[in-house]
Amino acid sequence: MNSSIRFLELTGMNWLIPLVNLMAGRNPKAQITELFKVIGVPIAAFAIFLLLWSVAAKSIVTSLGNLPGPTQTWAQFESLVEEHRASREKEAAFYQRQKYRNEKRIAKGKEPKKIRAYTGAPTFFDQIFTSLYTVFFGFFIATAIAIPIGIICGLNTTIYTGLNPLIQIFRPVSPLAWLPIVTMVVSAVYTTDDPLVPKSFITSALTVTLCSLWPTLINTTVGVSSIDRDFINVCRVLQLNWINKIFKVVLPASLPMIFTGLRLSLGVGWMVLIAAEMLAQNPGLGKFVWDEFQNGSSNSLGRILVAVFVIGCIGFLLDRIMLTLQKSVSHDKTQDIR
Repeated sequence: MNSSIRFLELTGMNWLIPLVNLMAGRNPKAQITELFKVIGVPIAAFAIFLLLWSVAAKSIVTSLGNLPGPTQTWAQFESLVEEHRASREKEAAFYQRQKYRNEKRIAKGKEPKKIRAYTGAPTFFDQIFTSLYTVFFGFFIATAIAIPIGIICGLNTTIYTGLNPLIQIFRPVSPLAWLPIVTMVVSAVYTTDDPLVPKSFITSALTVTLCSLWPTLINTTVGVSSIDRDFINVCRVLQLNWINKIFKVVLPASLPMIFTGLRLSLGVGWMVLIAAEMLAQNPGLGKFVWDEFQNGSSNSLGRILVAVFVIGCIGFLLDRIMLTLQKSVSHDKTQDIR
């Protein structure tokens, strides 16, 4: 039972702990009260939100009709699921036809033709997958840049003094400003006729990188510079080389601040990506929202609201993933990480 509780704490699902304790018969009255606080109150708050949304939607009239309420938005989600299923069936049939034709050619002693790739329009769920691997790619690049520079700045005040003005200048720059610059640079540099990855992917990922590296860089710098000087003195006494000093002392001592920066960076990167996809018309959830807005059909508002909820839920899950990772590598297992 203790292992189950530990697993829930590690994965950030603390709200299930009272249920586990209740099933084990540990102080049922107290566990029911706690269960109501952690589950009942959020459910009640969400139900009130849905009620207010439903009432407000009836009084908001747009050029496309009334603002969709919860029921109409859910119907559009089901429609998107059905469209995705139909697209997958169409894709499977497309490849099956080519396979059948090649089998007939082989039976006649002819060479089979090359299998052509399916070129159907991406579905809503395809766009979700595109946005996810784009944001993770940009986030990993940002992390690979920000953490080493942050460690150097935290250990060397001279370097920090030199880089700090640049950090403070570029940190608040909007993705709206970075996007055209990145687009032009990628178009000028990435000129191959047969690109391994699309230019749109590189453009979106680099925009995410440029906007999301700053929280990690700043928090890493603060975390490293705040390390107890006794730890650094111990490194000198033990005559640890630079690599051992970084990996055995500096990184473990500054992990909480580094992960705070990583969580902020991933959240910023996700927001930036959606904006970049909308503006540059790159594949992803942002392009889906913009296309529906431009489409102007009676279903567009409902589909946009579906995308809004999906974007928010994915952002929440990304933060939970980082929180779980932080708990798994944290040296202080008793620390309350939220």
